[in-house]
Amino acid sequence: MPSRNRLKIYAPEAYYHIYNRGVNKQEIFQDTTDYAVFLNLLKRYLDKEHAKDKKGREYENMYGQMELLAFCLMPNHFHLLIYQVEEQAMTTLLHRVTGSYVRYFNKRHRRNGPLFQDRFKASMVSNDDYLLHISRYIHLNPRKYESWEFSSLPYYLGFKQAEWVKPERVITMFKNNEYGQFLMDYEGYKKMLEEIKHDLANE
Repeated sequence: MPSRNRLKIYAPEAYYHIYNRGVNKQEIFQDTTDYAVFLNLLKRYLDKEHAKDKKGREYENMYGQMELLAFCLMPNHFHLLIYQVEEQAMTTLLHRVTGSYVRYFNKRHRRNGPLFQDRFKASMVSNDDYLLHISRYIHLNPRKYESWEFSSLPYYLGFKQAEWVKPERVITMFKNNEYGQFLMDYEGYKKMLEEIKHDLANE
């Protein structure tokens, strides 16, 4: 029987927290090259500038169909926070990115078979408070989150800018760029964290 997640209809003009992990909780990123390849795949489809293959053919471009608000890549899982404009954009993006990544990973690391536990899981983010807490949950995944290279936090703190990462929908909710302080403010966070984990466990 299909999982409950497979029966979901992903709405347009909506926020989603996307999550997936390695099969049997194995590592899906073994070194900096693996992380870079996955991020470049996201950029390939979401950047304003159309990417091309070695023969000069343009890859499918999804700029304007959805926005990547936040991300964090961990050794055995990843989190994405997106705003979906068009109904099928999220499904198309994850199919393209993870499919290409699995082919790359299996070839590079001389393995066969599935890499991810299952199809990605996506939970709709229903209000602004939850959107803020999800962004914090994502960025605080690494123990040393301030120095973790493979998250969107530098885009939130003003150290990086890119057309394919769009933190504005979140950071414009703060005055005077107080997002860094928001990350350090744990009051009320633990309760929300448990709610997020409960949602993920029931996807």
